[in-house]
Amino acid sequence: MAHNTFISTGSSPALRAVYAEIIVPLHLGKTLTWLVPPEWQQEAKPGCRAQVQLKKGRHYAGIIKSISNEPPPGNFDIKPILSIIDESPILHQEQLKLWQWMAEYYCCSEGDVMQAALPSHLKLTSESIVHFNEAYVPDPAMLHDKAYLVAEALEIRKQLTLKEIEQLTDLKNVYPLIKELTEAGAAIVSETLEEKYKPRVETYITLAPAYQSEEALQLLINDWSKAPKQLDLLLAFLHYSRTEGSVQKTALLKKAGASPAVLQGLVTKEVLQQHKREVDRIPGLPKQIELSFTLNNGQQLALQELRQTLTSKPVTLLHGITGSGKTMLYIHLLAEAIQAGQQALFLVPEIALTSQLVRRLHQYLGGNVGVYHSKFNPQERIELWNKTRNGEISVIVGARSALFLPFHHLQLIIVDEEHDSSYKQYDPAPRYHARDAAIFYGLMLGAKVVLGSATPSLESYFNAQEGKFGLVHLADRFGEAHLPDLQVIDTSYKPAKIKPAAGGEKLPPPPLVRQEAQDAIQQALDARKQVLVFQNRRGYNPMQSCQSCGWVPKCRYCDVSLTFHKSTQKLHCHYCGTTYPQVSQCERCLNTDMKPLHFGTEQLEELMAALFPQAKVARMDTDSVRGKHAHEQIIRQFEQGDIQILVGTQMIVKGLDFDHVAVVCIPDGDAILNFADFRVNERAFQLIEQVAGRSGRKGDKGSVLLQLKQPNHPVLSFLRQHDYPGFYAAEIINRQEFNYPPYSRIIKLQCRHTNRDLSGQAMDKICQWLRTRYNDYLSGPAEPGINRIRNQYITECMLKMPRNSQMLVQVKDDIQKCVSAIGSHQSLKRVRIIIDVDAY
Repeated sequence: MAHNTFISTGSSPALRAVYAEIIVPLHLGKTLTWLVPPEWQQEAKPGCRAQVQLKKGRHYAGIIKSISNEPPPGNFDIKPILSIIDESPILHQEQLKLWQWMAEYYCCSEGDVMQAALPSHLKLTSESIVHFNEAYVPDPAMLHDKAYLVAEALEIRKQLTLKEIEQLTDLKNVYPLIKELTEAGAAIVSETLEEKYKPRVETYITLAPAYQSEEALQLLINDWSKAPKQLDLLLAFLHYSRTEGSVQKTALLKKAGASPAVLQGLVTKEVLQQHKREVDRIPGLPKQIELSFTLNNGQQLALQELRQTLTSKPVTLLHGITGSGKTMLYIHLLAEAIQAGQQALFLVPEIALTSQLVRRLHQYLGGNVGVYHSKFNPQERIELWNKTRNGEISVIVGARSALFLPFHHLQLIIVDEEHDSSYKQYDPAPRYHARDAAIFYGLMLGAKVVLGSATPSLESYFNAQEGKFGLVHLADRFGEAHLPDLQVIDTSYKPAKIKPAAGGEKLPPPPLVRQEAQDAIQQALDARKQVLVFQNRRGYNPMQSCQSCGWVPKCRYCDVSLTFHKSTQKLHCHYCGTTYPQVSQCERCLNTDMKPLHFGTEQLEELMAALFPQAKVARMDTDSVRGKHAHEQIIRQFEQGDIQILVGTQMIVKGLDFDHVAVVCIPDGDAILNFADFRVNERAFQLIEQVAGRSGRKGDKGSVLLQLKQPNHPVLSFLRQHDYPGFYAAEIINRQEFNYPPYSRIIKLQCRHTNRDLSGQAMDKICQWLRTRYNDYLSGPAEPGINRIRNQYITECMLKMPRNSQMLVQVKDDIQKCVSAIGSHQSLKRVRIIIDVDAY
């Protein structure tokens, strides 16, 4: 039975002890509890950060989850918190509930969720500072050479950070050295926790009070006899202040062409004054709503149906074909939320989507819209975090991390392109799906959730067909546009039709882009139209092969072939990022005949520039858009017609809206259709239909050129007709027959270790335990196709569980017990175990 504890504070009345359950940003099995000292009890609130110390001495800024007067069960000392960092909570209770649900559902810790949810500058971890002990008497005989070197440096500098000691001693591990210094009495170690966020401060210039009146100012200017540069600057300031209002120091000096010394002279004469002000890092727009567009009849009916459905079904799927104007419906819903004093979250799968979308939202909704994604620096992210928490921003557009923002009054969540696999977090934990988390969050808050897509996931469409979700169709393209035609170009090898070249020499290989496709691209360019070329592989050549023995250069840390990037003239591993010099000779047989195989976006960009020299060609992939605004620059150039041919990965297919694209070319359709996954047909349909949807959105009908060796593939018949319901009806039969989602829940387990045998042994034990209860649902253990990444060998198994919530809770509990049991094995405790619920 829990006991009550009281703390005496001298003559003050006895205060009942207060305990705080705190989440720290670490992978711990459970949340920990600290005692709240009397001086912090008023400030300690759920959602505030508290400075706490763990066993190893490090300090962390944890999030208070709950406050209680009851101590946790168990007979152990409870440490006090060191301080409360925030005056008011940085999180609302609803966010903490979302964290808890994520941790329970996705089999991770709340510390893992905290790591993913908070901007880096809100996750404070202490830094160790080594101080010189003034009472220490230097004695070289008591210390080793490097320790004595640090002691001398400490005597001069008085304190050093660990990084400075590492640089001074050229040691990677300085902890033994610090231990030696502290035991010798030469140093004292302390932990400091500093707030990283600093408001941006700018200097503004104002007129001194003595010259606020027109008479005094006129008299000053008329009597001015010396310092003409100061007079010029004063006149520039007066003009600037009357036209712009507030006058920034840097802007004034730049506009007037004056030096800081000239300005300082006016300040010294008490003509001008300087003031420091906090300013926003991200400038805002006026908060106005102007829906200056008209919905067509189909959109008006769909919007009316969407409103009605959302009253009875909290989650509604909007199935609108590509180019049907789903965004216009979203804008109407967002405007209604803003006018009702509510907040809304607009999720998109890729950062690349946000620039074009945000420009459109700003056009109609003004400064009510903010953007949140990983390209912003930490300071900018905190400003957006605070504005969302305070309700200053009504609509947030962002990728999956925007789900964690502390909304003040969230009542509408839109998940655009809900089918996209980018909504799934793969590594590290929590391995959540933002769409599913958004649905749970919306239900918890009583918010409306709209899922939108031209090619919905089978799970979402299944839920809509079963009546769990509402379903609204938008079946026609906006305006007079028509869906594009799909032209399949057969690239299969036909030896009977190929004649040997004169002299018996080898025939040249067929071109990457066949003649039919080249002709169609040329016709589009002649008509002043634009072209998209889609290839979902980065680099120049995805692999090389020795023509004598078949050896392929691979990464030394991953079991994957290396990709040649012409831009760097190096071989790259796309899994761990390691680069290698080019290979011109086989390591196995020393043959120099190394043949590049396949092609990536770099090679396609080069080919397009050679085939169509009159056209401006650009490339859009993660290699070419590394800058903060690189996405937006390329998209703007393409929109304005400065780029005629855009080559890219799936960045160019997701929801982007271009007016003048007439042709979409897919040179390697086989790479999309030949993938070892039960979702391969679904992903192929989605990807090809989405990229096809970029063409013919305005005016003339577009065309899609699909090169592949399987012209009779069953998915193609549905793509030709743009028939998603037909595809769904055929594919759902296969899912039911083989018990794949949506008829089951998949949980994938992986064991990773630098030792292949230990990885396998750990997975064998897990499978041995799971078979006692779940043998009918278990597949594995087995090694995946890529069985080593970052020098970690991988062994995995898969559970295909029935859609039974009680059984799902039970199997997760049993899996956690298996993981704990593996951790107790001396030889296996270093094995990393990954639990992926609803694995993709």
